[in-house]
Amino acid sequence: MSAFYIGHRRIGQDAPPFVIAEMSGNHNQSLDRALEIVDAAAKAGAHALKLQTYTADTMTLDLDEREFHIGDPDSLWTGTSLYKLYEEAHTPWEWHKPIMDRAKSLGMLCFSTPFDDTAVDFLETLDVPCYKVASFENTDLPLIRTIASTGKPMIISTGMATVADLDETVRTARAAGCKDIVLLKCTSTYPATPENTHVRTIPHLRELFGCEVGLSDHTMGVGAAIAAVALGATVLEKHFTLRRADGGVDSTFSLEPEEMATLVTETERAWQSLGQVSYGITKAEQKSMIFRRSLYVVQDVAAGEVFTAENVRAIRPGLGLPPKNLDVVLGRTASRDVKRGTAFDWTLLA
Repeated sequence: MSAFYIGHRRIGQDAPPFVIAEMSGNHNQSLDRALEIVDAAAKAGAHALKLQTYTADTMTLDLDEREFHIGDPDSLWTGTSLYKLYEEAHTPWEWHKPIMDRAKSLGMLCFSTPFDDTAVDFLETLDVPCYKVASFENTDLPLIRTIASTGKPMIISTGMATVADLDETVRTARAAGCKDIVLLKCTSTYPATPENTHVRTIPHLRELFGCEVGLSDHTMGVGAAIAAVALGATVLEKHFTLRRADGGVDSTFSLEPEEMATLVTETERAWQSLGQVSYGITKAEQKSMIFRRSLYVVQDVAAGEVFTAENVRAIRPGLGLPPKNLDVVLGRTASRDVKRGTAFDWTLLA
């Protein structure tokens, strides 16, 4: 068993999916809005809220040229620089405690993605229950070692990583002291398309690395997440905002509260439906057995009269002989007078 706990939540195939609402930069640089997002995530039923812990200076250089400028016309953030993007999107470190306190007061776990060692040191002062590693940092082995050395569970997104990359990452984390790892299948495009999500990778990840698995989902809607649960995902992460129309760096591919509530409900239903390999009648179906078809006498039949397709038929309810016996019955004679509506049994045959 690879199951374990993050705070009070069990993570494993024997527990409902662990749903993480990712705030990212959707606070739009307002602490009041950030706290509104916490409230909305809790009301929607999310089990955890996730932050990102960095500053523009810990992420990149203050340059707006060459590779530091976002010039891709297909990017949501084209026309700005990496530095300006991270400056707009980052969550001020002094906000972390009030956000985490609000989440805790509402029964939600709260943790973060650190992007360098200083962020890990800071988050340790807040006693976070686990750590998330973003796809873009999943090959940063020095950072992996630092996070793993806390001994807390790690949730690692796998975007862009090869099997060799992931093997190195998981080995590094385990060697540095991390016992509990979740690998999240992730497509590092924003938004991602369902066709580019490849959730069939999820059970393969579990088999290869012997750990819990899930989906960091940048698609719209909840379909990919439900499919992931059917394939064994135990952790689901979705970006979350109050209203996409409010704008923000991640709003385009974020769920709104009603959608998050649907995600929580439907993925738990998907998990409940998995059950086990099962054939035959279940306890819940026993009362339905009466509605199966069975053989009935459908016309009055006199003693000695021949049973035919006109006076014996397979109908509902199911108190007579199974329909498979019809060929045996037809052509035989009645042992006694039989009234229309009599369930057929072997005593009716002469």
